[in-house]
Amino acid sequence: MDAFVSLHFSGAPKIVVEPPGPVAKEILEKQEKYEGNAVLYPHTLPFVPEEAKGATIKDVDGNIYIDFLSGISVLNFGSSNPIILEKTIEQLRKLTHTLDFPSKPREELAKRLVEIAPGELKNNAKVIFGGPTGSDAVEAAIKLAKYCTKRYVILAFEGSYHGQTTTALALSSGKKLKEPYTPLGPEIHFAPYAYCYRCPFKLEYPDCGVRCAGYVEHILEDPNSGVTTPAAIIVEPIQGEGGIIVPPDEFLKKLREITKKYGIPLIIDEIQSGMGRTGKWFACEHANVTPDIMTVAKSVGGIGLPLAGIVYNKSLDVWVPGSHMGTFRGNVVAMAAGAAAIDFANETKLLDHVEKLGEKTLKYLKDLAEESKYIGEVRGKGLMIGIEIVKDKETKEPSKELTAKIQLKCFKKGLIVWKAGHYANVVRFLPPLVITEELMEKGLEIFRNSLKEVEKE
Repeated sequence: MDAFVSLHFSGAPKIVVEPPGPVAKEILEKQEKYEGNAVLYPHTLPFVPEEAKGATIKDVDGNIYIDFLSGISVLNFGSSNPIILEKTIEQLRKLTHTLDFPSKPREELAKRLVEIAPGELKNNAKVIFGGPTGSDAVEAAIKLAKYCTKRYVILAFEGSYHGQTTTALALSSGKKLKEPYTPLGPEIHFAPYAYCYRCPFKLEYPDCGVRCAGYVEHILEDPNSGVTTPAAIIVEPIQGEGGIIVPPDEFLKKLREITKKYGIPLIIDEIQSGMGRTGKWFACEHANVTPDIMTVAKSVGGIGLPLAGIVYNKSLDVWVPGSHMGTFRGNVVAMAAGAAAIDFANETKLLDHVEKLGEKTLKYLKDLAEESKYIGEVRGKGLMIGIEIVKDKETKEPSKELTAKIQLKCFKKGLIVWKAGHYANVVRFLPPLVITEELMEKGLEIFRNSLKEVEKE
């Protein structure tokens, strides 16, 4: 869309010195000297950003990259978006922190979130702001469900990722993340997700009848399943860290039917998939499913500012004052940015842009998969796209090594992409939603060339 052209650096991508350049190397050495071993991202890509605009990032040596990462969907509305930035700076000069005292920006953002909420939540919801991260939103959602039901067991899904705080990590399925800290909390059980490419039941959709959803009902119905009635079922409408796994619409629909049948609150985690990422405000809208509680974070802060919260049905508004708190629930600057971002998206018809560009991108990648010996599957909605890399299309054996090589080659050519998936073998595309068609095509060309080079090697 022409309206978005001015939001980016011109001339991207532009590699003037092979990354990492001399300045980047110096700063990377400082990070290694002063920061702890838990630092992750620079061990994969030796990248030191200095300035960003829209869907482009300039590093400290003057290289300009196309951004297919968005800070893992934190920058949906583009880096340093001047329209949002103007409202943000204006608020920064006035007032920055209010705890949960009301303010104009706070109530404007709450109002907008209720207005864009999915399905039956639209204009029938309440909002609670909490801490700065998605983990905090998940903690709040679980607390509310337990408070309402007076139950404690939670049902989550294989391939899930819900955060790094104790309960959020317990709800996440990655063994490597959890093993050093177990036990993490009270009873949490995991059911298979609708990962059709690697179906745990060895079935094919649609002949399977969405067995994975039926298995959830089996767990609840069988008095000897070992699972007592949960306080909540929590699910990502599209799994992000799990590998951009897009379930059939029937999966979420059946889960909704099951939770209503058994009186269990359904929590839909829209932290990575929400705020326009899939061409709708929230990914659950693709299946016409309404959650009881929905988590929001990442891009809800408009321009990369930390903010998180939950949007939930009014009927669940049973907390008494002080039942859930957090210092940064008063980040009024992020709230001003979040409200401005929603206005920006509506005024520019951003969701239409995402839908059209996403369809074109998926077609390009699926055509590429036909000629590639390493792309096992391409899947996605809008601009939330995953490319699963395998050693062999017949056996579907995953290849973490090939994926890492493709990622590094993309970086050297001026494209930032990240990995995901059960086996770290999915290339993940999460560009800022304001990316232009031209920048997307350039990024796709870099990805294609990088893939072809790895295939030749």
